Amino acid sequence: MANQVEPSLIPALFDELQSERFVTLATVDHETHGPNVSAISWIFAKDEHTLLFAVDQRSRIVDNIKRNPLVVVNLIANESTYSIGGKASVHHEKLSGVPLKLTLIQLVINEVRDVMFYGSKISTEPVYEKTYDKAAAERLDRQVIEAMKKA
Repeated sequence: MANQVEPSLIPALFDELQSERFVTLATVDHETHGPNVSAISWIFAKDEHTLLFAVDQRSRIVDNIKRNPLVVVNLIANESTYSIGGKASVHHEKLSGVPLKLTLIQLVINEVRDVMFYGSKISTEPVYEKTYDKAAAERLDRQVIEAMKKA
């Protein structure tokens, strides 16, 4: 049985990506030309065809995307695992309205693929917690997501 492929986010995934969320991002490494996978949480669905995510300006992700825009975001949600592929580009070198030096990346979605293996579902989604000052972390998370929404 083939996995389902969509040209854009389905409503359930769009809703899941309206706030901070754990995802992994696969890029092509600019030095080795092999795969590079990073965990990120500042991601936001601008619309069904566009994702925005913020990363540290010094992140390897920024250099990788500048040299090869093809990326995949892996999202566990809606009782399944999804591969969201497309072309990424630097939307803003510095995201304004936040105290950190963050780069805002835009991903134009080409396909959304349900990649969960046959006959299974996710029963518990990944959960993470910030290990530094929780109040500061919550404040920063709100600032970043709001800045992304305004960009």
